Amino acid sequence: MPAQPFDPRGVIPACLLPFHPDLSIDEAAYRSHLRDVARVPGIAAITVNAHATEVASCTFEEQQRVLALTMDTVGDRVPVVNGVYADGSLEAARLARAAAAGGASALLVFPPNPLSLGAASRPEMVIAHFSAIAEATDLPLIAFQYPLASGLGYPVDTLLRLLDEVPQVRAIKDWCNNVMQHERQVRLLQSRARPVHVLSTHSSWLFSSLVLGCNGLLSGSGSVIADLQAALFAAVQADDLARARRLNERIWPLAQAFYADPFVDMHNRMKEALVMLGRIPCAAVRPPLLKVSEAERSRIRAALETSRIGRDGAIDLER
Repeated sequence: MPAQPFDPRGVIPACLLPFHPDLSIDEAAYRSHLRDVARVPGIAAITVNAHATEVASCTFEEQQRVLALTMDTVGDRVPVVNGVYADGSLEAARLARAAAAGGASALLVFPPNPLSLGAASRPEMVIAHFSAIAEATDLPLIAFQYPLASGLGYPVDTLLRLLDEVPQVRAIKDWCNNVMQHERQVRLLQSRARPVHVLSTHSSWLFSSLVLGCNGLLSGSGSVIADLQAALFAAVQADDLARARRLNERIWPLAQAFYADPFVDMHNRMKEALVMLGRIPCAAVRPPLLKVSEAERSRIRAALETSRIGRDGAIDLER
């Protein structure tokens, strides 16, 4: 299926990947999950083969299968953003070519882990990595911006140089986790002659992030609450902050449950929520991730009740 043209902006949920208890991919549950997310009014695209899809534990062949299932199930309905998660630029280019051939509309480029060893002082490494991917495909690229403290984030000067030298970078998924840096990136990137969209992934403070002017959001919790996220984004875009605050009151309990410490459990918690809502049959995760405790499940269940999300999956946005 050919890729749908896509300017990466708007509300882009990142889909989860259900597994059977033996940790093989549950293809039927995944197709059902994709249909649930893709039918939400107001979303611009979906993302697969990313953190929410547990891409770090998926083989190259499994990632190809995930994209093929996605395209077959909802590829005629929404554009698909495919993650490029690799420590080496040659492997990243191979993933990019495969995603383009498989029908993806854009690529979400994760920072390769070797950058954490000091690449902040070698911006040419970042440029070379993205250039290798850009040479492999002409799809628009979304740069995943990590916190600078991780060693994997791009200083603003490096980011601006990247945009100048690799114009295929059309957006960033911003997880800088610093309000001042986040606002600066929104102002600098979206005011360029050819705007580069800032997609917030500050899902634990999404309302605050969006009012700074982001042109979209890309979030794993969209796999559970895409309805609320799309409604919140629309309200902020319309300057209807009273409605946005009401919607944020619905989102807040789940954000607190999903993004509590330890942060690494965020997508495990989202799977548990989908099981509680009857949307997937099993919350299995692949190691080194571990299932959450019964106490955690109780907190998630309480958050779902407080957010007034029913088992049928329908969210009454006016309640």
